[in-house]
Amino acid sequence: MSDLTTTPVLELRDVTRIHGSGVTAVHALRGVSLSVQAGELVAVMGPSGSGKSTLLNVAGGLDSVTTGAVLVEGVDLATLSKADLAAVRRRAAGYVFQDLNLIPTLTAAENVALPLELDGTSVRESRRLAVDSLEAVGVAELAGRYPDEMSGGQQQRVAIARALVGDRRLVLADEPTGALDSETGEAVLRLLRRRVDEGAAGVLVTHESRHAAWADRVVFLRDGTVVDSTSYSVEADAASALS
Repeated sequence: MSDLTTTPVLELRDVTRIHGSGVTAVHALRGVSLSVQAGELVAVMGPSGSGKSTLLNVAGGLDSVTTGAVLVEGVDLATLSKADLAAVRRRAAGYVFQDLNLIPTLTAAENVALPLELDGTSVRESRRLAVDSLEAVGVAELAGRYPDEMSGGQQQRVAIARALVGDRRLVLADEPTGALDSETGEAVLRLLRRRVDEGAAGVLVTHESRHAAWADRVVFLRDGTVVDSTSYSVEADAASALS
């Protein structure tokens, strides 16, 4: 693991998220505090409905908090305009969605390059960086293919390449190994681990203990509340997961 810095890349301070109001209100998160440093991968586990995906959504600025604060590299997301918040999602936070969210009418390279192009990077430079990112995850040969021309594992790698493209320092992954065979799933986790070891901060939502073993720390949620936190020895436990 890389040396930790004093300022967390991601910090949740006493975050509450309530959906709806009155008798139908759902408390998705209840006073959750969490910090993730550069060079640290944190796995989030818990039963269905415990608030795992909501935690990722507020961490990436895809959802707002009801109370509390979310800071990315020291910046409180609640203080940002919609345009500035969108810029954070394009530049600082990469998101691997559970359902991938690849655009079917765009090639792999175009999907990966899209956040850069939306941020004003030239098409030529965006495509160059996209191909570099695809190469880093081992699927550069898919640059010109559309999602429906790829296997599930290949689509997952493209989605990760999109999350990692550019200089993003925060990687958020929601069950990124879902529906993948065990060998491809381990390869995906290895890619996330490598990016974190290179200096990013990562949050991995998973229901598999063997996948959580790739993390430095595991946070357990139940009913929107952090109920436990465990530190892992990454090298030992990842090796055990592969055996």
